[in-house]
Amino acid sequence: MERWQKKAILRDLEKKMVLLAGPRQAGKTTLAHEIRSHFEHTTYLNYDHAEDRKIIKNEGWLSSTELIVLDEIHKMPEWKNYLKGVFDTKEAHQKILVTGSARLEIFRQVGDSLAGRYFLHRLFPLTPAELSKVNEPYTLDKLITRGGFPEPFLTESDIDAKRWRNQYTDSLLHEDVLNFENIQNINAIRLIFEMLRQRVGSPISFSSIAEDVGISPNTVKKYIEILEALYIIFRIKPFSKNIARSLLKEPKIYFFDTGLVKGDEGKKFENLVALSLLKYAHYKIDYEAENYDLHYLHTKERKEVDFALACDYKIEKIIEAKYSSHSTNPSLIYFHNKYNLPALQVVKDLKLEKQENGIQVLKAENFLKSLSL
Repeated sequence: MERWQKKAILRDLEKKMVLLAGPRQAGKTTLAHEIRSHFEHTTYLNYDHAEDRKIIKNEGWLSSTELIVLDEIHKMPEWKNYLKGVFDTKEAHQKILVTGSARLEIFRQVGDSLAGRYFLHRLFPLTPAELSKVNEPYTLDKLITRGGFPEPFLTESDIDAKRWRNQYTDSLLHEDVLNFENIQNINAIRLIFEMLRQRVGSPISFSSIAEDVGISPNTVKKYIEILEALYIIFRIKPFSKNIARSLLKEPKIYFFDTGLVKGDEGKKFENLVALSLLKYAHYKIDYEAENYDLHYLHTKERKEVDFALACDYKIEKIIEAKYSSHSTNPSLIYFHNKYNLPALQVVKDLKLEKQENGIQVLKAENFLKSLSL
């Protein structure tokens, strides 16, 4: 299947270098090769391969090359300065596409040598909005069970999908994490990873996890940041501006692979909604240059709403995700009435959409596929 971002990347390659980031096996390499098919002379180089590293170091591609694809180049020392040099000295007809399974955007800092030279594109797992856009059949049950990574989602066998996930999990922890940073205690980060799988959608206390694992809270924070930097998990922080009682500081954790979530179907469904909203927010950032963010709401009195979608630090809408429910969440009603916030409750198993207490109660599939991409 063709990913919806291909046309956008081809357009941006005509203007600047393109950085394509996202989780391992989300389809970046496949997409890069599809983009290569639009050029006559291309070069694909992966920094993980020894022979390719030599070519990369020596900039040993032909001057006739139209598209240079550099994969995992962020593992190269001084990679930003290297890319700056390549971009500034390339032939006028040459395009550069950089792909990586670490968050390339975390390297955007003051004095970034790549400033003004690239567009960032983020390739996330498949969601109802993208599947609808490319006319690929799906069900929410399939996305909840298999997750949105292309290989397990598209395979015909549930067993093959499970085998993929076992290998994927092992490679994440034993290859990506160890290659990303020198980890002193791989057993601790594995234990944290397993604990997070069971705590999806709940506020996470670094101190509590540290006590359970037997390491310091700062080490827990560092390990979670590594898992986040490698696109294994993402954090949603509480929104506090203009919500005086939303004082809880702990983030909630979700996985890019919904299939990794342990727990009931409600937790897995909530993870799918979180991923869909995150993907929508990044679409707004990357393609419409709007300042979107995803949060949740929580008061000291334990009134909580799953998600708050904000633009320019102002809440656009609040959203509660329910697997099945016949009543509107009281906390959703509270925030809607007290702060006059547009509110939605999205329900996976819902017979009839309605409006109740000024709140829209929608079928989850209709809502999720309506998130524009």
